[in-house]
Amino acid sequence: MIGSIGAAAAAICVVLCTVAFQVGAGAAEVKFKYEIKEFQVPLDHFSFLSNATFNIRYLYNDSFVDKKNARTPIFFYTGNEGDIELFAQNTGFMWELAEKQRALLIFAEHRYYGKSLPFGASTFNASMPDHLAYFTVEQTLEDYAMLITFLRNDLPLPVVAFGGSYGGMLAAWFRMKYPHLVAGALAASAPILQFPGITDCDIFYRIVTSVFQNAYNSNCTTNIGRSWKTFETLGGTEAGKKQISDAFNLCHPIKNDADLKNFLDYIEEVYGNLAMVNYPYNSSFLAPLPAYPVRQVCFYLKDLHQSDADLLHAMASALAVYTNYTGSVKCLDTSVNSNADDSGWNVQTCNQMVMPFCSNSTDSMFRPSSWNFKEFSDKCYKDYRLTPKPYDIILRYGGRNIETATNIIFSNGLLDPWSGGGVLQAPNNKVDIIILPEGAHHLDLRNSNPADPPSVRDARNKEASIIARWIHEF
Repeated sequence: MIGSIGAAAAAICVVLCTVAFQVGAGAAEVKFKYEIKEFQVPLDHFSFLSNATFNIRYLYNDSFVDKKNARTPIFFYTGNEGDIELFAQNTGFMWELAEKQRALLIFAEHRYYGKSLPFGASTFNASMPDHLAYFTVEQTLEDYAMLITFLRNDLPLPVVAFGGSYGGMLAAWFRMKYPHLVAGALAASAPILQFPGITDCDIFYRIVTSVFQNAYNSNCTTNIGRSWKTFETLGGTEAGKKQISDAFNLCHPIKNDADLKNFLDYIEEVYGNLAMVNYPYNSSFLAPLPAYPVRQVCFYLKDLHQSDADLLHAMASALAVYTNYTGSVKCLDTSVNSNADDSGWNVQTCNQMVMPFCSNSTDSMFRPSSWNFKEFSDKCYKDYRLTPKPYDIILRYGGRNIETATNIIFSNGLLDPWSGGGVLQAPNNKVDIIILPEGAHHLDLRNSNPADPPSVRDARNKEASIIARWIHEF
């Protein structure tokens, strides 16, 4: 909740609790624990008129630290769109490398996510749009800069930033904007080029389609492509709406065209999520899933289905791999798509993080769609009273023009639909590019697993070597 900065420094650290967790299974199982702490930050870092403050959470683990070493490295995760504990528990590579480098581990929670809410329960109150004014990349990076300054306590400690996806974007931008605080950054699956005028708006859906095409056989994407017409045809009648609702066991049956659109949007997002977390072992990052879940989905779609009824039931079985793999879900709630925080992210896409998406039926299995900025902007204003700035991020961080960047690793898996907006070519010899042909979304940041493909193991070894060099050279 909002407070004010007194005469004392804003760095107030409160231990809340200690949490233990494990990652992996069997031979790969690793147990870790962290303390949950809080840190006071200004609500508006860039105002000299306001003293309002609130607390962000961060996770702290010093179990690997060599207490005799006065130059202990700090491994700092730049928290992204969700509860920070979710990311700490799915970033095993940081823990493994921290043990080797005897590093202090910090996972910082992004303002407006998890429990780091500036206005508490009213943070996203639709009647108070002014509460969203401080929800920017710049305010967040300044939070992290203050936290690092506090943790270093005037000591010259090397800090390495880590992040995946949006967190990877933040890690890269953090190194660019605060090179005096951050010695280097591992930006895994960081689509810093997924912005207007830089990357084609259909690249994401084309890569998702390719992942599904190569998972089992081409019938999979053919069936998915045909299914949109099936859903629309069935959704045109009351009986058909009931068929869809029953087949997918919807918590809220489809009653009208708006419900049908929401259902189709949900399914479309599921396909993207499946491609992102197409990991070679069971996982639960976005949802409980089997190994190579796209292959499992396509198994149910390996045969062409001609009738609407057959295709409908095949689609329901296939998508249950994502929606109810454990069999414990009583009904499908299409308002909840993953473990990530869509409410906060939707706000960010309406201010700075404007990433155009479109598709055409020729090159993808998705419904044809175009990018219409005016429609998008109008919806943002209607929902949040925000007017998007589509070129703000490019202005602040350079877009493709990052020739002056140094000590950043950009890693991208070619099975990851976000790789289309990633940095795949080095702008200079101070930036390292690591490509994982067999990698899904930031697979290299996850804990080591016997099922990891060779390219993933090789990527982690390269990343560890580069990070060790940064620490040595600091």
